[in-house]
Amino acid sequence: LSGMGKEKFRAVQILRWIYQRNVTDFSAMTDLAKDFREDLARRATISTFSAEAVEVSTDGTRKFLFRLDDGKSVETVLIPMEGDRNTLCISTQVGCAMQCSFCLTGTFGLERNLSAGEIVNQVCAVRKDFTVNNIVLMGMGEPLHNLDNVVTALEILYAPTGFDYGNRRITLSTSGLVPEMLELGRRIKVGLAVSLNATTDEVRDALMPVNRRYPLAELMKACRQFPLPPHQRITFEYILIRGVNDSQADARRLVKLLHGIKGKVNLIPFNEHAGSEFKAPDEQAIRSFQTYLLDRQIVAVRRAGKGQDISAACGQLKGKLEGQP
Repeated sequence: LSGMGKEKFRAVQILRWIYQRNVTDFSAMTDLAKDFREDLARRATISTFSAEAVEVSTDGTRKFLFRLDDGKSVETVLIPMEGDRNTLCISTQVGCAMQCSFCLTGTFGLERNLSAGEIVNQVCAVRKDFTVNNIVLMGMGEPLHNLDNVVTALEILYAPTGFDYGNRRITLSTSGLVPEMLELGRRIKVGLAVSLNATTDEVRDALMPVNRRYPLAELMKACRQFPLPPHQRITFEYILIRGVNDSQADARRLVKLLHGIKGKVNLIPFNEHAGSEFKAPDEQAIRSFQTYLLDRQIVAVRRAGKGQDISAACGQLKGKLEGQP
């Protein structure tokens, strides 16, 4: 705008129209002069997402399929919570390189990173029709594999001229890229979730190849060093898989792993999907695991697998709708 001879505050006006009022047509930005609006329309475009398809679960979860400019696609999930609140789960990559054995997204490999604009546009698109109270970077991709674009997107989500979300309302989930995790903590404040899923290196190596580079001892050391926002805990996501990581011995080891870390555990029974031999534990095993943690003053919450009937639950995103090849 400075090249057009315009004042800096004009940029603030435009950003507020885009991010806070969901206006993507320059002609509708009525606090700008008409000739300025016409000049902007000639010189620039505002990128937008429109869902190619939306699937709605019986529990109210909505899965949006967004087609990108190059023809690739990503999925975004709106999860209804208690008290008429919604959490939006956004993607950061097309596909994923981490190859976690329990996750469907990883079976397709990594195609490319999303730009900061493509990350933010998921929020813009959903907010046109729904309230978004909280955001989790837990969709397709490993956010820390796309660190620069993710940090830029977070800055827009936090900015008073952007969405003006507080950092307590946004959580980023990682499989455990230790150097990038520590760099993230140095660059920006955000809630952290770590996809843990095992209590021994042997099991985690098999479930999550990233553990061969950054084993549990190194990962937990980084968790102790991570600069959390005030009054927040690290969330440890633990997908319970029958006969793999759901024993009482696993629960005992998990308590020891978390010693000295300000954290909580999200217990997620495995969401079964075609192509995977893994199964969820039975109800008694899940309750016994959770009770062991609770009895030892570990905050342990069983997370409901919302959206399973539309393949929108944890580990089920694949960037295309049911029935597509």
